[in-house]
Amino acid sequence: MDERTRRIVDAATALAEKGGFEAVRLRDVAAQSGVALGTLYRRFRSKEDLLLAALELAMREYEARFYAVPPEGATALLRVDAFFAGYTATLCRRPNLARALVRAIASGAPELTLRVAAFHARTEGWITASLRGGTRDGAPPSEREHSLASSLLLVWFASLTGWASGVHDEARIVEQTRVAAALMLEPGLG
Repeated sequence: MDERTRRIVDAATALAEKGGFEAVRLRDVAAQSGVALGTLYRRFRSKEDLLLAALELAMREYEARFYAVPPEGATALLRVDAFFAGYTATLCRRPNLARALVRAIASGAPELTLRVAAFHARTEGWITASLRGGTRDGAPPSEREHSLASSLLLVWFASLTGWASGVHDEARIVEQTRVAAALMLEPGLG
């Protein structure tokens, strides 16, 4: 990301942190980042596109922390639970921004498909790494690992969407994902 693009993304992030999705008006982002509106539009097609760029930046930062200090636990279930607890806490620490990001991810805009797919793939990679003990060994996921990671991501994201809509609190996101993980990883518990 060049310096000008980074300023734009940082301005959008700051506006979303203060006022959520509605506060990210492209004119305000351009003014706060010190660029012309045309410059902003050459880099980002929409507010959702801009927010997904902010998500990508946050995910790069999270990934460095994830592999430096991977989720701990003696079993895959404990490691996956630790991952989702940490990931959820990281996102929800800035609730207005998190709600704006969820809205951007769920927008359904066709031009954002690649960015949303990258979010899913990266998150599935962290889930798989958690299943394996927190390492990045480069081996592609097995069919079972892929199915587990994909299913857990869907449960987590649906629950995150519920949180973003005010249906339940942050603890419920983690609990719902924990229950799903237990049912998938240790079915005898259910």
